[in-house]
Amino acid sequence: MSPKSDNGWGEPRTKQITWYDPMITAGAVASVPGRELLQALVDGELPPPPIADVFGARLHSVGDGEAVFRCTPDESSYNPAGVVHGGLLCMLLDSACGCAVQSQLPAGAGISTIEIKISFLSALRAGGGELEVTGKVLRVGRQVAFAEAHARNGVGKLVGHATSSIAVVRS
Repeated sequence: MSPKSDNGWGEPRTKQITWYDPMITAGAVASVPGRELLQALVDGELPPPPIADVFGARLHSVGDGEAVFRCTPDESSYNPAGVVHGGLLCMLLDSACGCAVQSQLPAGAGISTIEIKISFLSALRAGGGELEVTGKVLRVGRQVAFAEAHARNGVGKLVGHATSSIAVVRS
């Protein structure tokens, strides 16, 4: 069903999304150790995954067993209640956990989330500043890794927390 032009909603808003071939970065996993791969993303030497461009998220920094994402939510991520949809925060927490684990893996090893538990601690709205989401490794085993992530809003308030079990896929 398409909205009527006289519905009183005003002019529609738009958001243009562009991305690069995601297989460029995916292909690098086979030959580049995890931390180097992630640092190449931070440095702009590899293209970010398309999902990052959808939400305006970026991998800000990476360390040994740690990854930090930043994102400034806008109203394009709102749910019907007028707040940022939890899926955006879930994506950021999941990405931070996964990249923290990836940072400790050798070339040829990848990850896939098995499960994630999210605690949403506060509603988010556009104009609330930049989110910073930090993921940290708890343990990396041969087949399964465990990580957690914390999300803080623009004033440093904790707005979300996650724990994750992650499959380690070795070639």
